[in-house]
Amino acid sequence: MSILPPIFGPREAGNDLIAFLRRRSREQTIGAILAVLVTVIIVLVFFIDPKVNTAPGATITYVESWDADRSDEEIIAQQQADMKAAEEARRLRQEEYRELSNQLGIE
Repeated sequence: MSILPPIFGPREAGNDLIAFLRRRSREQTIGAILAVLVTVIIVLVFFIDPKVNTAPGATITYVESWDADRSDEEIIAQQQADMKAAEEARRLRQEEYRELSNQLGIE
């Protein structure tokens, strides 16, 4: 004597589910349908979500080309010019923030 019923096809399983739901009250049937619907929606979201905005953006790398026979003086002069440009950019940004803080009344 078997505890579990024999394996049926999808049509028999659907008929069995309909017969089971007919023996239940309307509230139980609606609750069961809502529970299954919410579960299906959650599972679908987990399948759809990994495919949205997962590709990394393009990375652009800027490289300067230098002559191999540069002297140390040329290297130092270029580094000093780069430092001056960076300090000027930092100063301009600081001025922008200072103006913004004055407009907003931040001390």
